[in-house]
Order: sequence, then structure tokens, then C-alpha cells
Amino acid sequence: VQLQASGGGLVQPGGSLNLSCTVSGSFFRINVIGWYRQAPGKQRELVAAVTSGGSTNYGDSMSGRCTVSRERAKNTVDLQMNSLKPEDTAVYYCNLKVLCNSFWGQGTLVTVSS
Repeated sequence: VQLQASGGGLVQPGGSLNLSCTVSGSFFRINVIGWYRQAPGKQRELVAAVTSGGSTNYGDSMSGRCTVSRERAKNTVDLQMNSLKPEDTAVYYCNLKVLCNSFWGQGTLVTVSS
């Protein structure tokens, strides 16, 4: 299983950014793909996740400012982030949870700065 994250970069405060995660390989059809983030000196935290059935779960960090969506046929999960703040600066990681396993992508850096 491999997870490829893309879409990070530099954005001004108040701006928007879309992150995309593509999962490849073979894995059980019942699973959860999510986005986590880790800022310097802080613990990794959930941003948003979506199950293979389409149910979503959002963490507190960006509640109301992001939307997670999943294209089942392509095993792609997008994270649309709006009204970004400097405190949203972090490395964003894609994660797949399936059965008792957890797989991580390499992370993509999001920097919110003027």
C-alpha cells in the first residue's frame, strides 16, 4: 500500500488550498482514509477522515473550515481547506486505516503566511 499526498504549498491568510491523497495497492474494501497534521513542537492531530462508506469525521482543529471528500473508484481523498490561518501551518499527512493496520503517506507542507 502506498499513499501519495499532493497540493501543499504557500498560501496567504484567508486563502484556500486543496490537498489530494491517492492510495494505491491492494487493501480491504472497508477502510478509513484521513488527513492529519503536525505542526512544529506539537502532536499529530486529526483534520478530517472519510470511511469507505462515505461517512466523515472532522477534528476540532479546522472544524467548519474544511471539507473532506472521497472518490471511491480512484481511492482518492481530497481535503478542501478554506479561511486558512497562520496556525494552520503544518505538515499534512494522509493516512489509511484498514483492519488493524495504519499506513502513512510522506506528508505535504502547508505554510500559511503573508
